[in-house]
Amino acid sequence: MAVGFDLREEPWIPVRWANGASGWCGLRELLHRAHEIADLELPVPPAVSGLLRILAAMTARIARDADGMRLDDEDAEQEVTMWLGIRASVLAAGRFDPKAVDAYLDEEVPAGRFDLFDPERPFLQDPRLAAQCVDAQGAPNPSGVNKLVFGRPTGVNGAVLFGHFTDGEPVAVPAAEAAWHLIAQLYCGPAGQCTPRRITEVRTGSGDAGSLRKAVSYHPWAADLFTTLVLAVPVPEGGPDTDVPDECPWEAGELPEPLDPLTELTWPGRLLTGRYRHAVLLVPSADRTAVTDAYITWSTHEPKPTARDPYVILDRGKEGELYVREADGARALWRDVDALLLMDTSHTTLRPHSLNSLPPRLLRRLSVRAYGFDQDGKQNDTTWFEATTPPILHWQEEADPRMARHLARCHQAAEEVGERLDYAARLAWKIAADAGAASADKVKLDRRKPGPWAAAAAGCYWPVAEREFWQLAHPDRCDTAPLPPFVSAALTALDDAIGTANRADIRVARARSRARSALRALLRAAA
Repeated sequence: MAVGFDLREEPWIPVRWANGASGWCGLRELLHRAHEIADLELPVPPAVSGLLRILAAMTARIARDADGMRLDDEDAEQEVTMWLGIRASVLAAGRFDPKAVDAYLDEEVPAGRFDLFDPERPFLQDPRLAAQCVDAQGAPNPSGVNKLVFGRPTGVNGAVLFGHFTDGEPVAVPAAEAAWHLIAQLYCGPAGQCTPRRITEVRTGSGDAGSLRKAVSYHPWAADLFTTLVLAVPVPEGGPDTDVPDECPWEAGELPEPLDPLTELTWPGRLLTGRYRHAVLLVPSADRTAVTDAYITWSTHEPKPTARDPYVILDRGKEGELYVREADGARALWRDVDALLLMDTSHTTLRPHSLNSLPPRLLRRLSVRAYGFDQDGKQNDTTWFEATTPPILHWQEEADPRMARHLARCHQAAEEVGERLDYAARLAWKIAADAGAASADKVKLDRRKPGPWAAAAAGCYWPVAEREFWQLAHPDRCDTAPLPPFVSAALTALDDAIGTANRADIRVARARSRARSALRALLRAAA
């Protein structure tokens, strides 16, 4: 019996209904009415990225075909063709079976596991932290509610960016919002120093970064949440048979032992919810409507699993190593389109596995939704973002190789021109500011002193480049040379950065002419 904040019933997930109205749902209503929901409206993108993985794991347990075969069926895991048939049958039904939803939430998962404040097994938390996170005298040593909520300053040097919160006078966070930040911490939490946890005689106070820290997640996105969640369940890759049960944290009989080796990442539950490097415990208010404090510490120091996350782009380094493409708050989603469309045959980039083997009949209606968190690998958070492409997945290379390669050429041209524009703007500034550089055959540039025009030119160029890219994204333009419109955009951006008033100076005029020649050289080389 839930005794606090029951995530099955309490409205904690903001959604937009198909009729355009906004509302809030608990897990039960969200799954019952997923076919009526157009979108999730959580204002914390890293929380949505984690929530989608959690909901995808639940979908694998709930969704089944007319014969009762579930999406997480062990036999179907070894036979991908069989699994794709089950998924097609689930999609044809158009909604989740309410009885299957209720059976999972009420019977298959032990009581209390969906309660945010359950005394024995609170949702995605470790109740042992109240006894293990203590100071030298044995008194409780919580991390503070400000440490839980992304965007709040912590410590004496924290910057006040989103509200006047201090560790001396913490402000409680509503339970619904606390659930968002709990999920975000588990997937995107920091590395390094944390609240010490005493399990043996040693109080260890450092941990590893969350599995999605500084990453971008890419999800196939449909017009309704039901279809989105079914497509979010990763296609099985036919892994080896194993006796390890596939259990999500809220399903497992026992809490994981922090000092034990990690359990194998089985498909699909552990693959999506078994990578946590942090342990969290929320401290509720007396009326169980808010969180007043929190314990946040490490959950394991074992090596990270090597199993691939199905929603990330993997880039290959010079030595052949694969690494996750990092989030960049200044990089628009269209610049990743080629990596979402091309097959994994380029040997430089691996498309997210979530975008493989999608139903052909749905491709023309599917977009790609990206959730990113621009962070460093340790403690610093910069910005988070959410972005959605137009319907592009019918241009995947296996479906339309001509368009996929055309868009790849367009993106490559935009990037090449962007790099040349950066060089040209720095060159112009050097020539205009340094009399000796104006007469030199080769101008030596210092990247530490780019001048003011490079950043200004980039700010003007990339929005126009995006518009040009989407204008080129049409089958009728597959034979159009992509360089000219991007070079034209770069020339305009360069002029805007230099400014009309500055051009009256003869030295600036010469610098501008030389910089424009450097940009036009791209067209001559292409010709």
